Amino acid sequence: MATAILLDCDPGHDDAIALLLALASPELDLLGVTTVAGNQTLEKTTANAIRVLDFVGRGDIPVAAGADRPLIREPFVAAYVHGETGLDGPDLPPPQRAPLAQHAVDFLADRIRERKGAVTLVPTGPLTNVALLLALHPDARPERIVLMGGAIAEGNVTPAAEFNIWCDPEAAARVFASGIDVTMIGLDVTHKALFGDRHKAQLEGEVGEMVRELLAFYGAFHKEAYGWDGSPIHDAVAVAHVSHPNLVETLKRGVKIDTESELSRGRTLVDLWRRARWEPNCHVGVDIDADAFLGLLVQRLNSFA
Repeated sequence: MATAILLDCDPGHDDAIALLLALASPELDLLGVTTVAGNQTLEKTTANAIRVLDFVGRGDIPVAAGADRPLIREPFVAAYVHGETGLDGPDLPPPQRAPLAQHAVDFLADRIRERKGAVTLVPTGPLTNVALLLALHPDARPERIVLMGGAIAEGNVTPAAEFNIWCDPEAAARVFASGIDVTMIGLDVTHKALFGDRHKAQLEGEVGEMVRELLAFYGAFHKEAYGWDGSPIHDAVAVAHVSHPNLVETLKRGVKIDTESELSRGRTLVDLWRRARWEPNCHVGVDIDADAFLGLLVQRLNSFA
């Protein structure tokens, strides 16, 4: 039986590929997509989610727009990574439909209640919508949250913090302290799985060409920033971990979010060696079978052809 998932995202090149992977995974039943401001403004991330769904003929998947800014912080977008549209590279048509009139947080709550909680929520952007869900609908708790965000040992927006958590650390703190079964897919694993020229050459069909165009733009950033000949597809790792749990090795550890210090704002402090004796509240990704993940991603993207 397929796992019911809700994808809360901020497309974003890697979010777009994660969405395609979710659609192409028979192990998953995508109930809907919600959007949040992050990689670009809410208007643009919502348009991008619909544009990707339109491109593969999946107008049946509902899209609901959510929070347009963090809980208390000033908005910040990653145009320097994802471009002015948030999906620079391919020439995708404008969205052919509007999002639902319903707010994303209410949409999430309704879908979770319908399934009596038997839903895995997969947030791949800032956790604002998820924190609001917990506050406004305390009875609508998903049985599991598998998020892309955080890191044990490195940052990508500051030396201390990963972008999604840094954008809205107060929201992240609520989610990690929620008591829900949380899995953190962070930079420690996503940076080990780079989608390079060898993988791009294996892509087929119109979707394959669109992904190559996405990665040409996205890869240029990673080449300049890190010197890599390839791109981490961060958000797709979170989706793949739901469909194929053995791809990522995790450890159950205590995790806290720094909301106090501007210097280390949004750092995910992981009690990796259990020296602090924090109560374990998160399954933390520590290693990945990179070849298996990248092979799976190519295979599933090619299934659209």
